[in-house]
Amino acid sequence: MSNDASPDLSDIVALHLPSLRRYARALTGNQNSGDQYALAALETVLTEPALIGEAADAKVALFNVFHMVWASSGAPVGQADNRLTAAAQAHMADLTPNSREALLLHFVEGFTLGQIAAIMQIDEEEAQGLITLALREMTSTVSGRVMVIEDEAIIAMDIIAIVEAMGHQITGVARTRKEAVALAKADMPDLILADIHLADSSSGIDAVNDILGGFDQIPVIFITAFPERLLTGERPEPAFLINKPYTEEQVRSSVSQAMFFASTETLMDAQ
Repeated sequence: MSNDASPDLSDIVALHLPSLRRYARALTGNQNSGDQYALAALETVLTEPALIGEAADAKVALFNVFHMVWASSGAPVGQADNRLTAAAQAHMADLTPNSREALLLHFVEGFTLGQIAAIMQIDEEEAQGLITLALREMTSTVSGRVMVIEDEAIIAMDIIAIVEAMGHQITGVARTRKEAVALAKADMPDLILADIHLADSSSGIDAVNDILGGFDQIPVIFITAFPERLLTGERPEPAFLINKPYTEEQVRSSVSQAMFFASTETLMDAQ
């Protein structure tokens, strides 16, 4: 902080960087690619600090800079490094331009329609139309089998209801690391939804690492009340992360995104 108690540019960027990196990774489906675009946006801000420092809403301004960088590059997805990611990229070719960006900004990052309009330089009506279109296109394109790792019964039931309403099938619910590994071995899912802290003090991260160690890559969505613990930039991070308390729209959006981008890094020692 500066002496006059107003945040300087580095403080502002640091405050919003975890969200920007999460958004970038979800767009590209790849942590390294996402971070490269986030870095390019930060370099632009360093070159023209007034873009952020003079803005009424610094977070909106930062995401607007990212969007300009992303759009100018042709909005590419990450390099396909396995068959699942390649299939996801094939699905992407059928989506309406800008629809995924609007959907992620609204349901995952929590921006209002007005803020999305400012970030993407469109009007609010167009922003709403893009979000509606993305949900319809993505939900109708990909469906699969989903495994839930969650020790709270009410939350598990809520997640199941949301996922099944999207047209996906639930393979089962696991409450502990041991149960999760056994369930995955018995019935391999296409997607995993995992809480971080499980019954008997076991870890959803450890459970996922165990599962991914025995199978081809499976997309994973982590659900946590402490997202900052996973968005440090110091270790492999999840491409898909939902904050608790979550909304139905966040779950729907993340599940659709994860079914498109099916590459997940392991998260060793990320608790």
